Amino acid sequence: MMLVKKIVNSINRSSLNVSWLIIIAFSILGLIGILSHDMWRDELNPWLIVRDSESFGDLIANIKYEGHPLLWYFCLALLRRIADNPVIMQIFHLAIAISSVTLFCLYSPFNYQQKFLFSFGFFPFYEYLLISRNYAFSMLFIWGFCAVFSSRKKTYIYLAILLGLLANSSAYALLVAFCLALTLLVEFCFDIEHRNQYLNQSQKYDLFLSAGIIIFSFILSAYIITPPADSYLHGGLNSGWVNQLDLRNLFRSIGRLFGSYFLIIPTHKRWLDLIVCGFIALFIAALTVIKLSKKPFALFFYIIGNSVILAFTYLRFAGMPRHFGHLYLILIAGLWLGSYYQDSAFLINKFSIKPKTIKLGERWHHIAFMIILYVHFFGGISVFIKDLFIPFSASRETANYIQKAQLDNEFIVASRDANMAALSGYLDRKLYYPELQKMGSFTLFKSGRQEVEQAEILRQINSLLTNQPDENKILLILNKPLNASQQELNIAPIKNFEKAWVNDERYYLYWVDKV
Repeated sequence: MMLVKKIVNSINRSSLNVSWLIIIAFSILGLIGILSHDMWRDELNPWLIVRDSESFGDLIANIKYEGHPLLWYFCLALLRRIADNPVIMQIFHLAIAISSVTLFCLYSPFNYQQKFLFSFGFFPFYEYLLISRNYAFSMLFIWGFCAVFSSRKKTYIYLAILLGLLANSSAYALLVAFCLALTLLVEFCFDIEHRNQYLNQSQKYDLFLSAGIIIFSFILSAYIITPPADSYLHGGLNSGWVNQLDLRNLFRSIGRLFGSYFLIIPTHKRWLDLIVCGFIALFIAALTVIKLSKKPFALFFYIIGNSVILAFTYLRFAGMPRHFGHLYLILIAGLWLGSYYQDSAFLINKFSIKPKTIKLGERWHHIAFMIILYVHFFGGISVFIKDLFIPFSASRETANYIQKAQLDNEFIVASRDANMAALSGYLDRKLYYPELQKMGSFTLFKSGRQEVEQAEILRQINSLLTNQPDENKILLILNKPLNASQQELNIAPIKNFEKAWVNDERYYLYWVDKV
């Protein structure tokens, strides 16, 4: 018996050491990656909103046009008190990613190989690491919820706080938080043994306080993300709700599940791609259902989580990887939560599922799960390396050139405004936006803002040079080459910055003065 205990303790210490090696390697590489990453508009626009909002009320009003809850913006406001430099936002984001991976490696039930593959996968190692956005909170709070899930036997306070934070992270995080809260409610209502154990061990106020935290947090999040009446292009949601059956859109939505698992988004223009990818995604979902069939409450979360996000995807917004990556998090969280429960034969008996079917499903699920982890691992490593050598946006290089050439104090006209937030952030100053016909930094898609053609930009520059005698020349920055001209203006190219992932964040600099 002593020998067995020594072997078990040795294995546990070995696993713990492997976990810390993963965490340390992730932290070092993450620091290198995030400091070399060139931020783009989606990262710096929230920073500028916090920086340039004139009051607290103005800040709240501006956030409502963003389609995101408050948490990320409030964190940025606190960070600006420490350092008025967006690099601190990147360091904070790195800390979120490291904390998430730490929770996963130290507390999740997966083996060390799976922990390694996940940690350096596409979402933890790239999308929710290098790109400083509010979506990284989803991974942190979901893993935090999973790590302290067993505390619900005595108190729901910890889970309620985590759900409240999760709900105020992003719209998709709100959907996941709702599904996790619904899972807790279903368990409390139908698991008599758990309910009795909780009621015997908890404080009298615990249930009401926990429910109050969750309800308040959900209402607050829903209020903030509800767009004002004059908002348009709200998070890409300007096309309205789908209120009829559309098979192509249905398969397109299921294709997002495939994309979350295999990082390939099937094109909605090709039926064959949609059908094949949809079948594969549903097959893996079916294997997961079989895998969790002995864990009814974890299975409930997996089904309801996927259903809610896929319904939103179909009815409203197809989304980008950062959005439908939550489907991948739901898969991992469902398996993690399942580890807390003893096997139950309730569903197996109710639906007369044969033991051979369960074993076969579990075997194939393991194979599919490992394939998914390897796909994410190679995807994460490849895009991480690519980001090291190819700027995501040309914004930092352009800003560095402007500062070295001592052009940052010139009167700058910049267009398109939505693509100039990164420049405004790196230069730490406002720019003149023709779309607003005034100085600005961040972009809100609301009334008063108009898209402009290059001819209109030159017309406004001519007016500025005429009406402002102190300005004898203007530095013009465009995110597309200038193809227009005006007889009253001399236009001289300065320099182009075209090396960037994001096509519309390549910059073209010109001097403009009167003839």
